[in-house]
Amino acid sequence: MAAAAGSVAAAALWSEVNRCGQNGDFARALKSVNKILQISKDDVTALQCKVVCLIQNGNFKEALSVINTHTKVLTNDVIAFEKAYCEYRLNRIENALKTIQSASQQTDKLKELYGQVLYRLERYDDCLAAYRDLIRNSQDEYEEERKTNLSAVVAAQSTWEKVMPEDLGLREATYELCYNSACALIGQGKLNEAMKKLQRAEELCRQSLSEDSDVTEEDIEAELAIIHGQMAYIMQLQGRTEDALQLYNQIIKLKPTDVGLLAVIANNIITINKDQNVFDSKKKVKLTNAEGVEHKLSKKQLQAIEFNKALLAMYTNQADQCRKLSASLQSQSPEHLLPVLIQAAQLCREKQHAKAVGLLQDFADQHPANAAEIKLTMAQLKIAQGSVTKACMILRSIEELQHKPGMVSALVTMYSHEEDIDSAIEVFTQAIQWYQQFQPKSPVHLSLIREAANFKLKHGRKKEAISDLEELWKQNPKDVHTLAQLISAYSLVDPEKAKVLSKHLPSSDTLSLKVDVDALENSHGATYIRKKAGKLAGDNQQKEQGQGDAKKKKKKKKGKLPKNYDPKVTPDPERWLPMRERSYYRGRKKGKKKDQVGKGTQGSTTAGSSELYFCWSNLAVTDQMEMLPFGSAGALTGLLG
Repeated sequence: MAAAAGSVAAAALWSEVNRCGQNGDFARALKSVNKILQISKDDVTALQCKVVCLIQNGNFKEALSVINTHTKVLTNDVIAFEKAYCEYRLNRIENALKTIQSASQQTDKLKELYGQVLYRLERYDDCLAAYRDLIRNSQDEYEEERKTNLSAVVAAQSTWEKVMPEDLGLREATYELCYNSACALIGQGKLNEAMKKLQRAEELCRQSLSEDSDVTEEDIEAELAIIHGQMAYIMQLQGRTEDALQLYNQIIKLKPTDVGLLAVIANNIITINKDQNVFDSKKKVKLTNAEGVEHKLSKKQLQAIEFNKALLAMYTNQADQCRKLSASLQSQSPEHLLPVLIQAAQLCREKQHAKAVGLLQDFADQHPANAAEIKLTMAQLKIAQGSVTKACMILRSIEELQHKPGMVSALVTMYSHEEDIDSAIEVFTQAIQWYQQFQPKSPVHLSLIREAANFKLKHGRKKEAISDLEELWKQNPKDVHTLAQLISAYSLVDPEKAKVLSKHLPSSDTLSLKVDVDALENSHGATYIRKKAGKLAGDNQQKEQGQGDAKKKKKKKKGKLPKNYDPKVTPDPERWLPMRERSYYRGRKKGKKKDQVGKGTQGSTTAGSSELYFCWSNLAVTDQMEMLPFGSAGALTGLLG
């Protein structure tokens, strides 16, 4: 009798659960399920329903606890999707992946979740394949969402992996698809096209949301925030920083709920401020520390934010904080260049240049792949210290750049400054030999030969310039200028050879010089003008007439005597010397201008002006380290879930 009554009660409770589920009242459904479990605590269906109700109510941790507590009943085959979904929502992405892969049967729901998990793990190639398979084998009302996710993956590949996106053939009929397409174009550097796509996305978004009468203008602006944020980023990349800053601040005033979007905008404002307006930057950096930011952005975005925090700490003279952040970044990415450059910059601010160079040298030895960039920075530091020769030695140790025209130009300039002409010529010779071996007769090769010849002629090395000039003349026998230089060089070394070569010069008859002498003399900058005959005759007549005139004598003015002049006192014989060089100078008396404590307003100090501003001249390293702005493509995760 009791069993029959229990079954009737259970049936009634199941009816209640079914009715509440259809109405979306999962809180009441959960109460009925709990009553069923009191009757039959190991009822598999009731436990599954309880997990679903908890998930629908957002209680993912409790739902996962129920699954883990009843592992004997709720096996992975029975409840794999629910378990993986709870782990995904709790940001346990690796666990979710393991749960999905351990399921015996890959249902459509698991495949959908698998694609989102791969996106969060930034495994974009696998994610792209998963969504292609889903779109190919699915026909339901969620096809548009899958295409949106597919375009998000392509945009992420273009932005973070610099992969050329393929044409998916998607009709951009929604603002999400237009937005993702714009993100992909930004990754390719096609900023103008991307801006047009974003403007189209804004139009589609307004049209779509305005059709719903319940949506207010504030709701539309909140939805447009991510599009406007990407527009501002494009403006920033185009150098329109004032427009970008204005749009960024407008978005912040809206107080969007997307912490990832706010973090990206705050970071980009900091990159615009750079070493100026640091107090505003310190306020904005708080937005990058909001809870949940680490789950909304990509690894590269998070890394860029941490780099900028370290730079901001350096600009605000928080040396310990700067060292702490840069050391943490280096431990996370030992091969990354920026943490070491930030540490070196901080050491330079503390005037520990030798220590900074040692730090950079150690990194270059440990990571040869980044040695070139590090050595360039080391050379810059040496130049800032005045050690030009040591800087040249460092630059010449970068083998992959030795032959580059920019490197040759820099080294020749530096050696010329040090009056080391032999080393400068050696740099030219090595570069020319490289091009002779790998790129003979290329424009760069011939240009280097020309510059080497001119340099040698300039410094009186005509004998050494002959071989270079002969090579140039062979390449272009009609080059009269090179031939003239060659003859000039041979005239000091081998006059007979110079005479032979002079026969190749064009004759004077072939040279037609149509020069207007009068126009040339009257031109601006003429230093000598030929006097006309008529004017000369007139001048001579005037001179003859005035020969008998007596010359007027100029009266000499009496010199002014100094004030308090006493003719009885002998003048100071050292009066023409500066005060410091006079024999009786004893220096200024000490203690006359001490810092006067207590003078001025309350709390004021009389520190030297050098303590009140940053000495940027010592920051040779930081000149190469701009803060890194980035787009908000990472916020696309919002479109995936």
